[in-house]
Amino acid sequence: MTSTASTGTVCITFDFDAFSSRLSNGGPTGPGALSRGEFSAFAVPRLLALLARENVPATWFVPGHTAETFPDLCRQIAADGHELGLHGYLHEPVSALGPDGERAVLERARDALAKVTGSFPVGNRTPVFDFSESTADILLAAGVTYDSSLMARDYQPYRVRAGDRQRSDGPFEFGAETTLIELGVDWSLCDFGYFEYMFASGVLLQGLRKVDDVIDNWVDELRYMTRDVADGVVTITLHPEVMGRGHRLLGLERFIAEARDLGVEFARQDTVATAVAAGRRYGAGC
Repeated sequence: MTSTASTGTVCITFDFDAFSSRLSNGGPTGPGALSRGEFSAFAVPRLLALLARENVPATWFVPGHTAETFPDLCRQIAADGHELGLHGYLHEPVSALGPDGERAVLERARDALAKVTGSFPVGNRTPVFDFSESTADILLAAGVTYDSSLMARDYQPYRVRAGDRQRSDGPFEFGAETTLIELGVDWSLCDFGYFEYMFASGVLLQGLRKVDDVIDNWVDELRYMTRDVADGVVTITLHPEVMGRGHRLLGLERFIAEARDLGVEFARQDTVATAVAAGRRYGAGC
């Protein structure tokens, strides 16, 4: 399996939610539900072992609650050469917080990660890919240089806007671009909806899809990118409690192998964002 056109970059990312998403989403918080979050931490070492074996750098978005609960695991992630990025404190949807609440949560989460790693994170992913009118400005004020929560591009990093105006009685009004770089995501490139089985907020999520079907989707995403897009970037979003199961780890190994067959490289998201800021134009011809 070889590519006849441009190569590209894959960013493998993990949302290390652990207990936080169970405690914040309005679902059950008894021992049974929380054991799923505990498995998230249990699965981290095997995921780190896979990444080390395959020599794949990754970005881990870590809520402040997770950093405080599992500091040694978070230090191991950083020691293995991976990036740690912001992901709220208790996995809070930012649009429900208001500007002051969003700012307070970000500062608390930033301080928790800095205590573990010794430096402030430069990347952010909002929980459940949420975003508010204030998010870009709040992130920039906190020294964050890139985000990975939005879906307006697939293979092309872009600048986040501030000041968009939504109107029902006229055209959408686009705000001004900020310096915040966006490395886009998509639900179709996230493991959670495909595989997870859970009941929360009155909604039953019943994934449990066949792994090969999902991996085939992701590989096809790369096939298109390497064929039709010059120097594209694609972000894959994973969760330790989901992808850390044995049969899914085998699928992740296959994805990495087939991605390499297509000629792509793997990079941390801060590496890509730094290259964008320096003028690299990923995703020409999208």
